[in-house]
Amino acid sequence: MTPTVRLPQSDGTFSRHRLHEPVGYPRPQGPITSRRAFAAAHVAGNATAENVPGAPAVLDWDATLAFRHHLWSYGLGVAEAMDTAQRGMGLDWATARELIERSAAEARAVGGRIAAGAGTDHARGAVTDLAGAIGAYEAQIEAVESAGAQVILMASRELAAIATGPDDYAAVYGRLLPQLAQPAILHWLGPAFDPALAGYWGSTSLAQATDSFVALVTAHRGAIEGVKVSLLDMDHELALRASLPPEVRIYTGDDFNYVDLIRGDGEAGSDALLGIFSAIAPAASAALQALDRDDVAGYERTLEPTVALSRHLFCEPTYYYKTGIAFLAWLSGHQDGLTMVGGLQSARSAVHLAEAFRLADGIGLFPDPELAAARLASFLTVAGAVG
Repeated sequence: MTPTVRLPQSDGTFSRHRLHEPVGYPRPQGPITSRRAFAAAHVAGNATAENVPGAPAVLDWDATLAFRHHLWSYGLGVAEAMDTAQRGMGLDWATARELIERSAAEARAVGGRIAAGAGTDHARGAVTDLAGAIGAYEAQIEAVESAGAQVILMASRELAAIATGPDDYAAVYGRLLPQLAQPAILHWLGPAFDPALAGYWGSTSLAQATDSFVALVTAHRGAIEGVKVSLLDMDHELALRASLPPEVRIYTGDDFNYVDLIRGDGEAGSDALLGIFSAIAPAASAALQALDRDDVAGYERTLEPTVALSRHLFCEPTYYYKTGIAFLAWLSGHQDGLTMVGGLQSARSAVHLAEAFRLADGIGLFPDPELAAARLASFLTVAGAVG
């Protein structure tokens, strides 16, 4: 019989919850073919290091790299050193670069797909003009390509701070894209994930920003394998998908509406580059395997139940979703502790994380319910959320 736990509620009461048996989500026997799917992976902090706000990041390398093997084992690609890995929220560039190098080497060893974020965050405070932004991007692009990973051109806080309109973005990306060794994934991260990126592509008007974005992608379509859009706006993504050149993939970053966007309309569907796929990798893989068999009902039956968990993890303030991802990885036994770089384990409340536990258990994500229950109990005891 599975254990029972007491979960704190927002009204100060407690509810009893009996854990479910784990679901035996199957690993794929070969590559997933219906969609190209990346999971944006989190990082595990070293519990004996000074991973406090403002300190250089120190990772638990064994747990961090083992988690990437977990994702590859389910047929998913790894999107490395992205916002899920706390870029701009605790993961400094020196550690991110080492992470990219180590992960790319592990990917080669197992034949796993990997793409990695190249941005400008190492030059924070030093970018004063477009040439500086270009130079900062070029340094990180070189590091990603040297490691053997596909480049994801991340949105830049530094560029957002100095750009005066769409022409500035066109100038910077127009200089970078032709230099790439292979086509990149272009990343549009919305202000829900990073408020410093409001007005990206040169306008706070979504329609005008989209026009500029589509023009840029169309002009450089040969250097862009796909675009990753994280705006949490399904109607916008559908319209954008119809506006892009047909050879350019759209990787949904919509952690609210991914079921519909990936399934598509019978003729077209989005590929995926999602933080939630890090937390629900077994279920995401099983759903995509169903699509490979043209079993749309099976896809929906497997993936629809994960949406409530995703919407909870990514609730406002959305940029703290990483805490829930790391929490579930710890409960699932993928790491020994709940230490995050920058001290971000404190970014969500005990009540929020207890609800994440309940929702994840409801879809059978915990491979060892006894371990998950014991770890939850220890966390709630430390938090003082017991009753």
